[in-house]
Amino acid sequence: MKTSNLGHPRIGAHRELKRACEKYWSDRTPLEDLIEMGKSIRKENWKLQQGKGIDLIPSNDFSFYDQVLDTTLMVGAVPERYTNLQTSDNSLLDLYFAMARGLQKQGVDVIAMEMTKWFDTNYHYIVPEFTKDQEFGLLSLKAVEEFKEAKSLGIHTKPVLLGPVTYLLLGKEKEEGFHRLDLLPKLLPVYHSILERLSDAGATWVQFDEPVLATDLSDKGKRAISQVYRGIAETFPNLKTLLAGYFGDYGNNLDTVIELPICALHLDLKKGPDQLDRVLSSSKLNERLSLSLGVIDGRNIWKNDFASSLRLIQQAKRQLGQERTIISPSCSLLHVPYDLGLEKNEKVLSKEIKDWMAFAKEKLEELRSLKKLALSPDFESHQLFLDNVASMQRRRSSGLIHRSMVKQRVGQLDKTDYHRKSPFEKRKVLQESELRLPLFPTTTIGSFPQTKEVRRNRSLFKKGDLNEGQYVEYLKNETKKAISLQNEIGLDVPVHGEFERNDMVEYFGEQLEGFTFTQNGWVQSYGSRCVKPPIIYGDVSRPRPITVFWSSFAQSLTEKPVKGMLTGPVTILQWSFVRDDQPRSSTCEQIALAILDEVLDLEKEGIGIIQVDEPAIREGLPLRKEDWGHYLDWAIGAFRLSTSGAKDSTQIHTHMCYSEFNDIIKGIAEMDADVITIECSRSQMELLDAFHEFDYPNDIGPGVYDIHSPRVPSEEEILKLLQKAGKVLPPSKLWVNPDCGLKTRGWEETKNALKVMVSAAQQMRKAVGQP
Repeated sequence: MKTSNLGHPRIGAHRELKRACEKYWSDRTPLEDLIEMGKSIRKENWKLQQGKGIDLIPSNDFSFYDQVLDTTLMVGAVPERYTNLQTSDNSLLDLYFAMARGLQKQGVDVIAMEMTKWFDTNYHYIVPEFTKDQEFGLLSLKAVEEFKEAKSLGIHTKPVLLGPVTYLLLGKEKEEGFHRLDLLPKLLPVYHSILERLSDAGATWVQFDEPVLATDLSDKGKRAISQVYRGIAETFPNLKTLLAGYFGDYGNNLDTVIELPICALHLDLKKGPDQLDRVLSSSKLNERLSLSLGVIDGRNIWKNDFASSLRLIQQAKRQLGQERTIISPSCSLLHVPYDLGLEKNEKVLSKEIKDWMAFAKEKLEELRSLKKLALSPDFESHQLFLDNVASMQRRRSSGLIHRSMVKQRVGQLDKTDYHRKSPFEKRKVLQESELRLPLFPTTTIGSFPQTKEVRRNRSLFKKGDLNEGQYVEYLKNETKKAISLQNEIGLDVPVHGEFERNDMVEYFGEQLEGFTFTQNGWVQSYGSRCVKPPIIYGDVSRPRPITVFWSSFAQSLTEKPVKGMLTGPVTILQWSFVRDDQPRSSTCEQIALAILDEVLDLEKEGIGIIQVDEPAIREGLPLRKEDWGHYLDWAIGAFRLSTSGAKDSTQIHTHMCYSEFNDIIKGIAEMDADVITIECSRSQMELLDAFHEFDYPNDIGPGVYDIHSPRVPSEEEILKLLQKAGKVLPPSKLWVNPDCGLKTRGWEETKNALKVMVSAAQQMRKAVGQP
């Protein structure tokens, strides 16, 4: 019996990679320092897993930005606009970062590649771009180099490659007349080149990640899967292949994968626990095939229930034998924090709740324990098992979890609680009369730069080195400066800037009942962007107003309508580690009622525009269409519950970013937000097509510049995008705004970009005859 890890967190236990990348990007350290930091993190990860007795330790699961972009570089699928960057003076890593972030430096000005969500997670990947005559060629040997690097440390690893079918399907055709899977014959020789080099270097196992196998694959996709892995088995008979699908079960793809000549098939038994029965009972099950049992949750932080996991392990062991049974997490541990042992402050995370949890390091220990128990003839009397049973029972019987008043309020909801009083057409007339905004009104998505000074003062306040009065005075001054700047630039709808907020979800969770937090529970969202998700352990309620003071203060500084900024219930749910003892829909309704209370309190204070951000609506969509209806019913319902109590004259905005909307545009319309702002610049307004084709009834703010890139757009660039938007939507429906919040940007680039944006909006007004 073996243990296997599919992938490990790569940012460092204390976000060392984030700091190293950002220092390099800002020219404060040489490239060599960044490369050394990468080596240090990899060594630490490999040594940790070796020390925990993991049999199949992954390599090439590390990335300086994103594993999909790593693959793009590996196969040489570099878009044409970056080809001039491939000179002897530029390393592959500089080219790589330019593709991820764009580049505006020393006369070079190129936009970044598009970014979107990795399946139904809050991780983002860089979208590959393909043309009809696309050529591939081996460009990066990272996978081989990292295997050799581990080998030099005395650790024989299992290299991880993103499977070629998933890679192609995650990309986009940048011209018409072909399907990206048509490129497979050109792509496969590059994969074979990498496998040949890995084999020569001594690799025995290779893990291929094909998470598209948890989606509704077309017949063409299924044929591609079969072609890829039959070809690999034929060409590399001595390589052991582990095919890993995750984030769901194999569904109607099972017959395709179970017949493949692979050595091991991974099953995500947290998302698809019933599929083990289907696999073991299949007449097509190869008598030599091993099963990798994903019994430990790679996407949540709750301690593993050994009794439940061992039932599945023993079931597989009885039929397959222990030598064909592999124990693993459900997916890569990329999605959970590093080490629960770093949580030392019981005022932040209580000892009682901490007992219910396991981070990546603890999950490795769980793998070792499960293997030991699975090989024990009498595991139910083993102390490891008894300790786990006791921990499970302590959680179930805890008095911290349930609140009768919350459950009672949810139980009293009826249909009217999910609908605005009047239809949009009537609301729009009232809002136009109340707000008196020009055509192409300009606004931002909410946050302004969180400078080192802002973060330092927050840290001083948390440590007690600043008292509350001093901290509030500091935040007031920052808010005054932000409002003054927005007035000076000419933004029509200012925001208060969110200087008091650490994170758009964490900030709200800190002030809601039923949430707890960590000091070091960081996970990667994209690149150097890390988030510290709240933990929802019990029933949720809002004991007091959260944002009212700051929105009201900002409104007192300007005659213009200040937009109140809230995070929506689905996003708070999706970007938290959620309790697993009740349906997610029930937890989401509880959060929605808390946000509704905040909306009504903002209204009472005269805030006439309220944005309820829901960037995670699309992210939470199940991977199979047959499951969409149920999800959209409760997710859209939760958003409506959080906003439908607002007056007709109150303009409700929502924001979504880095998502494909075509398939759920009807659901987005049913949210009935008065204005939706969306990310559009990286796709060059392509995302607007879905709204146009659907004849989306409400107002839209397509993002006109990319805030995740340090470059400042030109007025001509923004005008071009607005003119493109104007061809599919009437001026009366269009708002003008950046793609997302400006929290991660510097002040100078923010000022310059917003000035350009406002000027472009003014040009659009002149073009339609409005002064």
